[in-house]
Amino acid sequence: MKTVIAGALGECVHVAGVSNFLRLAEQAGWRTIFLGPAVPIETFLEVARREKADLVGVSYRLTPETGERLLAEFAESAADLHEQGVRFAFGGTPPVSRKAEALKGFFNQIFDGSQSREEVLAYLRGENLTSDEMSYPQSTIERILWKQPYPLLRHHFGLPTMATSIEGIRQIAEAKALDVISLGIDQDAQANFFHPERQSPRATGAGGVPVRSAHDYRQLYQASRTGNFPLMRTYSGTDDFIRLAEMYVETINIAWCAIPLFWFNLMDGRGPLTLEESIREHQRVMAWYGNRGIPVELNEPHHWGMRDAPDVVFVTSAYLSAYNARAFGVKDYIAQLMFNSPPNLSDAMDLAKMLAILEMISPLENDNFRIWRQTRTGLLSYPLEDNAARAHLATSIYLQMSLKPHIIHIVGHTEADHAATADDVIAASLAARRSIENALAGQPGMSFDPEIQARKKHLIEQAQITLQAIKNIAGGRVADPLIDPGVLNKAVILGIMDAPQLKNNRFAAGKISTRVLNGSSETINAQGESISEQKRLEKFLN
Repeated sequence: MKTVIAGALGECVHVAGVSNFLRLAEQAGWRTIFLGPAVPIETFLEVARREKADLVGVSYRLTPETGERLLAEFAESAADLHEQGVRFAFGGTPPVSRKAEALKGFFNQIFDGSQSREEVLAYLRGENLTSDEMSYPQSTIERILWKQPYPLLRHHFGLPTMATSIEGIRQIAEAKALDVISLGIDQDAQANFFHPERQSPRATGAGGVPVRSAHDYRQLYQASRTGNFPLMRTYSGTDDFIRLAEMYVETINIAWCAIPLFWFNLMDGRGPLTLEESIREHQRVMAWYGNRGIPVELNEPHHWGMRDAPDVVFVTSAYLSAYNARAFGVKDYIAQLMFNSPPNLSDAMDLAKMLAILEMISPLENDNFRIWRQTRTGLLSYPLEDNAARAHLATSIYLQMSLKPHIIHIVGHTEADHAATADDVIAASLAARRSIENALAGQPGMSFDPEIQARKKHLIEQAQITLQAIKNIAGGRVADPLIDPGVLNKAVILGIMDAPQLKNNRFAAGKISTRVLNGSSETINAQGESISEQKRLEKFLN
């Protein structure tokens, strides 16, 4: 185990940065020795020699002119250690850091406060983060493992013109704000990319950047080849799925596929296929990406939640998503966990719902099926007022950290007002990072609260009943009802999978009524009372 010693030099007593540095060093596997504040040069060198230090961390945050003289004296006194291969790192304010830079390469690394914690951690792991694409992992799982214990940061971005989107992507990458840019493309690009005759000039840029050729995608990806070289992904589309997938891999090195199970079709007005047709096509897309070792996310359960479905339907759909992904050959599954859907759930009951999902899907894991947790804030939950929205972003992400996510999909604080600009994305990223850092320093154990655990257990029991109802309507005629498009389609038609906002939908029942009671979204009867899945689905359970 390598040894690092660190402290504040001379008369400087500011050691918060030193403590954080050593805490990260411990995470990276170093033996650490904290020297404390106002450490004389002689003490630094004595301890470095006695402990056979591999790295010496020096901090100074006072007057730059005083620091310049002190650091020059330190470098002269430590010349023999430097020649023996001991490394020296400096941390301080930007003005003092500039003085440290003038010492002709004495300091191996200088931290002026602008570096992210993951960059400091990478340095301590011996990784050389330069402006080189090879310094940053360019596949999702590699980047997750490289960045631990910090989650990857992802944000949606796409403006109504190619020019503004290209410039915005470059700005985000140079700011090192994100690990993954989720490219937001307009509706014509999602539905009609290969059918220009179906595209509408009046709808150009509606909902995102108007990509119309493979060259457009290459330009957008090229704009991201700077800064921390973020990964890129985009919508899987609503038609011509495999052709789009082939192009995404070739043009943007797509980080992972995101596709629903029941949505993006005629049922929700976002695609040309019927519900059953789209389920079948979505399963084909899962298999296509799975065969190529590219991760797959099913962005499914929150679509039910945003349509006021009860929590049990949300949980059931999350299980069906993971189950189908495994069945169709996905090896790395990204479980999306959108909080605040519907938006008026309590934090405690929201967390219980997510814990229920994770406990239900975890038995599906094996050597060929790994689950990676991705959390996000609810799309419909943001207040319009800017300060309130920023507070909501920060507190929601702090709650999400209870699940130890591998990826956090930041939903920007401007969601209720406008599509995020590059500046908005960078600001949201900074807020998210602070929440993450606070949480990693230690959170209250909310997950172990008895009320949360009881709700989790109840949801798992109820979801098992819902799944049994789906199996029962197959009538024993199919090998596996939970992946059969006809059975899944029938489950929606019959209202086993249902949501209030599907009322008068020709592909769904839309008969269920729900209400948020005690912080949870519950199915209710005509009297407004909560009813169980046994009662709601009794005709499918006998």
